[in-house]
Amino acid sequence: MSDTIRACLWMIGAIVSFTAMAIAGRAVSVDLDTFEIMLYRSLIGVVIVLTLSSLFKTRSQITTRSMGVHGIRNVFHFAGQNLWFYSITVIPLAQVFALEFTSPLWVMLMSPFILGERLTKTRALAALGGFIGILIVARPTASTLEFGMLTALLAAIGFAGSAVFTRKLTRTETITCILFWLTVMQAVFGLICAGLDGDIALPAAESWPWVGLIACAGLVAHFCLTTALSLAPAPVVMPIDFARLPVIALVGVLLYAEPLDPLVLLGALIIFGANYANILYETRATRAA
Repeated sequence: MSDTIRACLWMIGAIVSFTAMAIAGRAVSVDLDTFEIMLYRSLIGVVIVLTLSSLFKTRSQITTRSMGVHGIRNVFHFAGQNLWFYSITVIPLAQVFALEFTSPLWVMLMSPFILGERLTKTRALAALGGFIGILIVARPTASTLEFGMLTALLAAIGFAGSAVFTRKLTRTETITCILFWLTVMQAVFGLICAGLDGDIALPAAESWPWVGLIACAGLVAHFCLTTALSLAPAPVVMPIDFARLPVIALVGVLLYAEPLDPLVLLGALIIFGANYANILYETRATRAA
């Protein structure tokens, strides 16, 4: 099995985890603001990472040699994740995910400068095809543009920066190390930002299972994403995430009675087609090499 196909399989795990996190995020948004969600999610994440790294004897892989890159990566991620948690509470889920999927385009722009990865014609065309599908789904115009759309787009930029610097970290650091500093730094950022108003709310009793789901789903998603990025270049891995769109659109219909626009299906078909063409080309290129 080629590394590209293996990366695709890991991205399926990330898609399921991100979808679960969106559902849980909506559930706890009544009790907690985005900074508090990030704080509790990250604190639980620290415990999980330390426990698993002890069980699998990988704690010695946690190093401090790339703290600058960890810091930049986690600033991007913290900003993007907070904007994302806000966006899922104010606009339809399918619209949030559609706008978030501009992230691969930002990855395409960042990768040559930060990672030195080539922007091939095939990758550019795949990203363009995916972006056309997104425009069909979201159809952003001056008359419909809302603040939630802007925050979702900014979240996409944050996630793109996180993905690019994650790829950079995978060249020298293990997944255990990356996830440890992810949870620790996000907890510190969350504590600082949540405490700025002098009031850090505790989750209600019924919200704790949702907070736990956010923490677990977030870690699993990042484990899958980090593994995928270690197997294939960022411009190849990130467009696969487009598959989340039809999944979250269906979730919105079933759980929140959000309308399912037929154009969402058309856009999703175009997105899938662009992804399939890109994966097929990359797989053939790898075999030829």
